[in-house]
Amino acid sequence: MHEPTVYLDHAATAPLRPEVLDAMVPVLRDVWGNPSSAHATGRAARAALDGARERIAAALGATPREIVLTSGGTESINLALKGAAWAGSARGHRIVVSAVEHHAVENAARHLERYGFDIVVVPADRYGRIDPDEVEAAVTDRTAIVSVMTANNEVGTVQPIRAIAERVHRHRGVLFHTDAVQAAPWLPLDVDELGVDLLSIAAHKLGGPKGVGALYARRGTNIVAQQHGGSQERYRRAGTEDVAYAVGLATALDLAVAERARIVPRVAALRDRLADAVLGDGVTLTGHPTERLPNNLSVVVARAEGGTVTTILDLDGLACSTGSACATGSAEVSHVLTAMGYPDDEARGAVRLTLGRTTTDAEIDRASALVPDAIRRAREAAAEAVPGR
Repeated sequence: MHEPTVYLDHAATAPLRPEVLDAMVPVLRDVWGNPSSAHATGRAARAALDGARERIAAALGATPREIVLTSGGTESINLALKGAAWAGSARGHRIVVSAVEHHAVENAARHLERYGFDIVVVPADRYGRIDPDEVEAAVTDRTAIVSVMTANNEVGTVQPIRAIAERVHRHRGVLFHTDAVQAAPWLPLDVDELGVDLLSIAAHKLGGPKGVGALYARRGTNIVAQQHGGSQERYRRAGTEDVAYAVGLATALDLAVAERARIVPRVAALRDRLADAVLGDGVTLTGHPTERLPNNLSVVVARAEGGTVTTILDLDGLACSTGSACATGSAEVSHVLTAMGYPDDEARGAVRLTLGRTTTDAEIDRASALVPDAIRRAREAAAEAVPGR
């Protein structure tokens, strides 16, 4: 009988929490009305939706009217960037992003570039960190929005968001957005403490369902809707709201906030134990050594392809990745590692191991044996593929 898979790809998605499913099922079964309907069935759905929105807002230190429910992190990011860019186009067409953003930010910005917006990319250092002063140097009074992610989805580096927000807001009228999708399970996200105008999250990174997320938009922040129809979400995002999924997001976020102080140190200790077994002999850490997410162990493996390592591990019963799940299947090396200064031959050795709330000591014991062995076998395969090597 095969042992269960050791799942170390929580940065891609987390398993649905039983508590979240338990909260969603009664809503799916019993609260099926349209929350925009005025009759009793609709009012019951509205009450459940309003309750979920209040809980999401409370977890972020926001007010309910500042929460826009979306289909996930990608839609939240697109609504933030495109919505703010078009709303602010009268003041200017400059958009500032970092070089290590998720593809949702990168490609939304490139889309806007085709419509005449000027995209300025702020470089990252060797650890994937963004210098707040360099962000400020890129901002002019003609800038509509700046976007820098809270924590990187590939290498786990945490950015100095408050310091960046302070620099951005020295320029009156410039909006600051942060992609907090990867950070949400692990870091406190009080929007006032961070100083952000817009913030994006997704439920499935938190153990909630796929297909639901939220955008925080500070009161008074003007964004142009990107899908049109009814008056839902205060005209910011048309379409009948998925009440059960909103409840799932709220429940997952509540649980993450309540458990964070207990879960983060345990997961960080497991991550460090795995690092002790993996690092060395040409396996080096990527991302910031200390300012990083507690669950993230991202490395580059010398003399081997990261894809070969992850394939061997998959066959051995361990799930991990070479980087962003959104880029799986791409022949290109990670744009994040490229921005951090890694040449292509090094970047192709990328392996990302990301732990979660459910990761156990026994799983780390298995991983500590499986990963070094997979690296050894991948190197042997690489050497055999090159005659005389």
